[in-house]
Amino acid sequence: MPRHITAPTRIHAAGTPPKVIEEFIGHVNSATSAVSVARMQSPSGWSEPGQTPEFDEYTVVLRGALRVETREGTYDVTAGQGIITSKGEWVRYSSPGPEGAEYIAVCLPAFSPDTVKRDE
Repeated sequence: MPRHITAPTRIHAAGTPPKVIEEFIGHVNSATSAVSVARMQSPSGWSEPGQTPEFDEYTVVLRGALRVETREGTYDVTAGQGIITSKGEWVRYSSPGPEGAEYIAVCLPAFSPDTVKRDE
């Protein structure tokens, strides 16, 4: 049976300055553990700690640019581009550019604070 998601839930975000996370599908907004879908809006200068998540993350940048650092290299993902990071791979996200970034993140399985495994 279809489930109509009428509005996202705002989620507290790691990193500074604060970014906005609006979860449409996931543990919090729809009690979904298989996948999470969220819109992120990160201001210029935002960065978060590195992490080694237990989920794959599929990201599509809608506006601005998102910097994605991995052990293999650093990628500046701009509007109209996407990137896939794999579970078990160390990654750090930031938006150092003047516009910040607006992007959609899809996590399989769903994002969870228990499985993101942020650096201390």
